[in-house]
Amino acid sequence: METQVGDIAKLNDRFRGMCLNVYYTSGVRDGIIDLIELSRKIESFSKFTEDNDPYGEHDFGSLMFEGKKVFWKIDYYDKELKYWCDPLSPDCNRTLTVMLAEEY
Repeated sequence: METQVGDIAKLNDRFRGMCLNVYYTSGVRDGIIDLIELSRKIESFSKFTEDNDPYGEHDFGSLMFEGKKVFWKIDYYDKELKYWCDPLSPDCNRTLTVMLAEEY
């Protein structure tokens, strides 16, 4: 089990650095000036704790940016982006959603 969790965390860390399938909520699009720098902060995020990453998969984080609390979350979908997919499956499509905490 630990190996699987570690493998998922590595895949998620790599995915965050690719900036693929990123969805910014309207609050982020309208309220954040520098989306490129925000993406860099999410890519380099490493402050995982038991509170924000209880399963050790590196699939969620929160940070302060431009004076706003921002959440990001990785989800796992099938090829059609309709249903959940095993995060270790080669068919898994990851998506990254970025939102303001106040939108949650």
